[in-house]
Amino acid sequence: MLKGKKVIIFDMDGTLIDSVGVWNDVDRALIQRIRTDGGTDTPDVQVQRDEALRQFSKSANPYVEYCGLLKNKYGSALSPEEIHTLRYDIAQHFLKNVVGYKPDADVFLRRLKESGYTLVIATTTKRGNMDIYRTQNAQMMAKANIDDLFTLIYTREDVREIKPNPEIYLRVMQELNALPEECLIFEDSLIGIEAAKRAGVQSVAVYDRYSDGEREQINALADYQLESYTKLLEQEAF
Repeated sequence: MLKGKKVIIFDMDGTLIDSVGVWNDVDRALIQRIRTDGGTDTPDVQVQRDEALRQFSKSANPYVEYCGLLKNKYGSALSPEEIHTLRYDIAQHFLKNVVGYKPDADVFLRRLKESGYTLVIATTTKRGNMDIYRTQNAQMMAKANIDDLFTLIYTREDVREIKPNPEIYLRVMQELNALPEECLIFEDSLIGIEAAKRAGVQSVAVYDRYSDGEREQINALADYQLESYTKLLEQEAF
């Protein structure tokens, strides 16, 4: 898997950190805060969110567009921008105190760094969230400090189009003067694996249960499948 590679690129949510379920909780809470029909039912918020982000991937701010979709669906009097702000406010506690690395992801990152690989984060999350992980999430900082490990950190604000567009990966390779065959991308979602494929870079599908609905497609597109970092550490020679 790592043979001949120089640059290892990681997505964040669902790949390095256990956060997809957290964002589902955030969106469920958000829907209850903004809806006007008195209902308590919630759809599959992850599917709804992923479909919206795919639909609005070319927009200047896909997450504001997603919040506009929620506004229309649940009859909120708030603007999309106000709903977006509310979503981020709800998320603060989770980002600082709940989100953490997937089991042994921190060990794997340190092992890669010690072995001389260049590590990069390429995520569709906003820079403000990354800054919380970098500077305010105590458990993540104690296990593996992001600033000490990663040469580049690219977030939503650094590209015009989000995944499945490959722009973020193409930018990484351009910045590091790296060839596609010298890189390896770790992703958990179908849109992330699609972006890697379009960039011409081999990909590793990191198992995350919140992507089980697209598991067959993910495994068909990815070059490698990873059940856990713990098992990878047992098998991979550095």
